[in-house]
Order: sequence, then C-alpha cells, then structure tokens
Amino acid sequence: MPTRIFRLTAAALLLTVAATATACGAPTGSGDAPLSGSGGAEHPEWSQYTFTLGDNGGDGSEELARVTGAFDGAPYKVKFARFDYGPPLVQATATGDIDLGYVGTVPPITGAAKQFGFKIVATQHGVDRTKAAENIIVPKDSPIRTLADLKGKKIAIPQGSSAHGLALLALKSVGLTPKDVELVYLSPAAGATAFNTGKVDAWSIWNPPSAIAVRNGARIIAKGLPPIDQVNNYYVATEKSLNDPGRRAALADVLTRVARIFTWAQQHPDEYAKAIAKETGVSLEDARTTVDAYSFKITAVQPEDIQAEQALSDAFFEAGEITKKVDVTQLTDNLLPADFDSAKVS
Repeated sequence: MPTRIFRLTAAALLLTVAATATACGAPTGSGDAPLSGSGGAEHPEWSQYTFTLGDNGGDGSEELARVTGAFDGAPYKVKFARFDYGPPLVQATATGDIDLGYVGTVPPITGAAKQFGFKIVATQHGVDRTKAAENIIVPKDSPIRTLADLKGKKIAIPQGSSAHGLALLALKSVGLTPKDVELVYLSPAAGATAFNTGKVDAWSIWNPPSAIAVRNGARIIAKGLPPIDQVNNYYVATEKSLNDPGRRAALADVLTRVARIFTWAQQHPDEYAKAIAKETGVSLEDARTTVDAYSFKITAVQPEDIQAEQALSDAFFEAGEITKKVDVTQLTDNLLPADFDSAKVS
C-alpha cells in the first residue's frame, strides 16, 4: 500500500496559496466554464480576508480548486493546509489557524470534549447508503469472519478519528466493549504498516487506504453504514470567523464554492481521481477506486445528523474514551441555508 498519502503534518501545516482573485485557471480538457461564486462587488471589505482551508489527508480539493477555477474572481484569498487526519485539523480550527475544513464524525466530538473554539457548520452526506467511506478490514487469509470474532484481537485505529467511532459502534453492535479487544492507537501510516506486516488482526480505516487494501485482497467485516454507523462527514469552522459578521458571510461564500467544486468533481470522476493522485502520490487506479467508493453531497446540518452525532458522542463517553459529555446541539452552527443542497447548486 502506498504510504505517501499518510505524511504526518500535524506538527507543521503545509500552507500553499491555492487561489486568489486571479490565480486559478479554467478547467482543462473538460470543456466546462469555470465555476463561479457569489458576493463579489457588493462586499469590498472581503478583499481584506484570507481564509485557510483544512485539507483532510489529500482529498483533491486544492487541485480541484485550480482545475475548476472555483475561486476565480473571489474577493478574498484562499490557502490550503493539509492534515494527516481529523483530530489535528479540529485542533487547528479551534485555535483559529484553520477557518474551514472537513473531518469525519468523531473529531468534532473529541475536540469539543477538550476545548471549544469551533463549530460544525455543514454536513457531507453520503448519497449511496450501500457505499461506506470507511470500513473495518482484515487480511485476506485471516480466520476472522464476523465482528464477534474480534474478541481478544488487536484492532488498529487512528485515535479520535471517525474510524475510532466505527470500531466502538461495530463492537457495541455485537455486544462487545473496548475491554473485550485490544485497541491499538496508530496513525494511518503506522496502521498501514502494522496491518500489512501482521502486527494487528484488523484495521478500522477510511478510504483511500481501506479501498486500496480491499483491492489488494483485504476483506471487509464491517462497513461504516447504518445501522452501525452514519454515512456522513462534517465541515467545521473556527468561531473566530463565525463570530465576525463580515468574515462569516464571506466564509459562507467559500463553503458554497467548495460545494460546487465537489459537485463538479463527482460529475467528472476521472478529473477527480487525477486531483487525488496528484495531491497524494497514490496511483491513478487507486485514486479512482477511492472516488468510486464514496459519493456525497453537501448540505446544512440536519436534525438527524445531530441525533446521530449525539448517539456517537454518548457511546464515546460510555466507553470512557472522552471524560465529559458533549451536547452536539451546542456544537452546531449552520453556515448554509437550511434547504441548501450541493447537488442542486449551479
């Protein structure tokens, strides 16, 4: 399994200017016009703003911004900062180093249990409820066939991540607790090594590594799908921007453009795969596997999303993985209109 995608960047953010008012070009080879945004001339104060967007593990967003021209003409500047996974991205958002970024289901919960300074502002909804963004996998020759077979086994997980949540919920679904297994907290890179060398019996992990491992022979014993888990990711934003009326309005425009980027990307899967491959170093074939494994749309946070997050938060508290309860309703601040649906945004 390629490991370049898993470069640890929690210690130092890799910031690059992804777009300015004139930096992005039109899509190449697609025949499409550049994507557009709103809020230009009527907000001259936006020219003073620079927003840093958190890229979770190389999702192609920076390259897609360039290819689509989504920020062409934007009256603010945008930079990208790449993170290995969600917890450090949430921490950076809480401190105001990141204005907006997307993470899995768990990082907002574990982040809120330690500190605030950020809010969940939108949902990335999986549109195909048969396809999961993450799975629990075992090696192809493993005798483990069911979740119950995990009792007494070693499971690699990135601590505080959505894959951590999947592991807890999956164990709970068959009457097991973390005490019935050995949870081995490893970064995605270390988890890949441990899984491939047989040092752990199973791995709870998201795509691309899950999709790549399965293509190479690994077996899925639990998918991150209902009724075990929700099929969502979330966008988080710093309160430093949310609490400033001018920056908040501009940040809503940023998020709308991000929604357009990913709507376009899923309509052009080959270009989407090229963007992921360029950013991460994985093969084009592996990148396309990732694209095909999970399709989504961006919406405002819905009541059912809050309920699902609350159930997950309660499960973490009951398992002793967080030391205080988190009220998800207090953690949510929709940045988009209630009826926003990226699949319908032109």
